[in-house]
Amino acid sequence: MQGILLIDKPKGWTSFDVVNYVRKLVAAEQGTKPKNTKAGHTGTLDPLATGLLILVIGKEYTRKVPLLSKVDKVYEVVMKLGETSTTADDEGEKTAVSDTIPTPEAVVGALEAFTGHIMQVPPAFSAMKVNGKRAYLLAREGKEVVLEPRPATIYSSELTSYNYPYVQFTCKVSSGTYIRSLVVDLGEHLGTGAYMSDLRRTEVGQFKLADATEVKDPHLFDHLITP
Repeated sequence: MQGILLIDKPKGWTSFDVVNYVRKLVAAEQGTKPKNTKAGHTGTLDPLATGLLILVIGKEYTRKVPLLSKVDKVYEVVMKLGETSTTADDEGEKTAVSDTIPTPEAVVGALEAFTGHIMQVPPAFSAMKVNGKRAYLLAREGKEVVLEPRPATIYSSELTSYNYPYVQFTCKVSSGTYIRSLVVDLGEHLGTGAYMSDLRRTEVGQFKLADATEVKDPHLFDHLITP
């Protein structure tokens, strides 16, 4: 069995959870052991995030991961103003920063200020490696995590809804962009603090969420594509 599966990842599942679940199904279908079944994904989604996760199945397609991962992506983002979070998302410990209510014009201005080529610091709770160890593992141990700024490109950010303290916007970004870091930067720019309260990925390169299927679809492999 070879090909690509477009999955709408549910909230609470890690990307590895999805791969592991599908790998077992593939193994059962082929009559092989899961550990001998080639399967992977082309770009992690946080457990709290939902949306498009691209799975590759079979040796021919797992080899293509580098080509399928270094592509632009589109996200629907919800950020909460007025507080920061230790993890930059809803899972962390919250700290109140300000009860100032920015105007819609100020919010749009902040989005515009972070459009284009920017430098951003990856979140401490990320999969970036520090001295060979994942940053989030060090952060969970209470150790200081120092990550260097890295380039990212925000092609566009469009405000879709603003009902304080929640801001919803859609953004198209380059590979390697951290949406949690973008939200933190927006909160600092507005002087209110902010953290990401929801995230949904809708596009990865040429692939779209509209073409994805649920991971527990009983006819999952009918959606296998071989571009």
